[in-house]
Amino acid sequence: MYGTLRDDLAGRLVEVREAGLYKTEHVMTTPQGAHVDVEGRELLNLCANNYLGLASHPAMVEAAHEALDRWGYGMASVRFICGTQALHRELEQRLSSFLGTDDTILFSSCYDANGGLFEALFDEQDAVISDQLNHASIIDGIRLCKARRLRYANGDMDELEARLEESADARYRLIATDGVFSMDGYLAQLDSICDLAERHNALVMVDDSHAVGVLGPGGRGTPEHHDVVERIDILTGTLGKAIGGASGGYVAGRREIVELLRQRARPYLFSNSIPPPVAGASLRALELIESSHELRDRLRENTAHFRSRMTELGFDVLPGEHPIVPVMVGDEVAAARLSAKLVELGVYAVSFSFPVVPRGTARIRTQMSAAHTREDLDFAVDRFAEAREAVAV
Repeated sequence: MYGTLRDDLAGRLVEVREAGLYKTEHVMTTPQGAHVDVEGRELLNLCANNYLGLASHPAMVEAAHEALDRWGYGMASVRFICGTQALHRELEQRLSSFLGTDDTILFSSCYDANGGLFEALFDEQDAVISDQLNHASIIDGIRLCKARRLRYANGDMDELEARLEESADARYRLIATDGVFSMDGYLAQLDSICDLAERHNALVMVDDSHAVGVLGPGGRGTPEHHDVVERIDILTGTLGKAIGGASGGYVAGRREIVELLRQRARPYLFSNSIPPPVAGASLRALELIESSHELRDRLRENTAHFRSRMTELGFDVLPGEHPIVPVMVGDEVAAARLSAKLVELGVYAVSFSFPVVPRGTARIRTQMSAAHTREDLDFAVDRFAEAREAVAV
């Protein structure tokens, strides 16, 4: 039987390649950083979520070693059996304090956090209203629950209000949104969303994976940036981006919500705890974020500089303030050619195309880091100009 399936799959893969949608994985032989070695060549790295440069920071490596020595390598168990150490509870409590929430529950990833959230809380009596550009993990999590599903156009508050009115008969209504939309770098209008939620007696859930550590005066993310921390009911996020760049996720929020997730969230109940070295290093990352704004300041300066120079050279850069800086190309094949040329010229920058983004909106999504120097960014801009001319994009 597999012979027939094999031929079908091979044909599909050919179609993906011919459409310029095939995703190639480049193998790095160095730690994550502003510069990485890829297949024997040193490249300037513009495509990691390593916003604060903590992925290989000496203090992070030291903390991971200390946790490994004290707590061991892995838990070999789920939390409610024998997979909870004092280290896990300490991290949950520190995240709650940092984010300004009642409690926090750790997951193996934010994908799992979003995957377990909705099913545990809502059923066919309820409604979940989701932004059109929400992350795939939110979309998949909502699909797993039996609640009525409604969608509104990205950032369209009039349409959100219409969906709230349309679902007025639901027992509970939840507005679900990314804090930062990862393909565009746009920020959700959390102040307006909270206003609508309060007007229509709805709850608010935010996935702030790309904002925690980055936005807000204290690096606490989009709720702090918009001054709505106490108005958010559920906050999900990751330890795999600005907070060290390893793995792990969480749900933070109202006490009873978190308590019920410990009892009912399937990815939590049936997945191992995050490894002790990840928990220990994540605690150190929170210390670094809270103790100084130097890394955030450098990140903001780098973002502004790169955006300014790319715009001056006529590149179609989506507007914004976030260190996600998408350089729009449109055509999938052209974007892939531009990415390949950039790698050839020494800049690691990946093209994004369907199904990650809608057809006809292919782009090079660059991401700034506090680990980049001004010279790094000027080098990148010059190589972008050179690559554009070489491939006639």
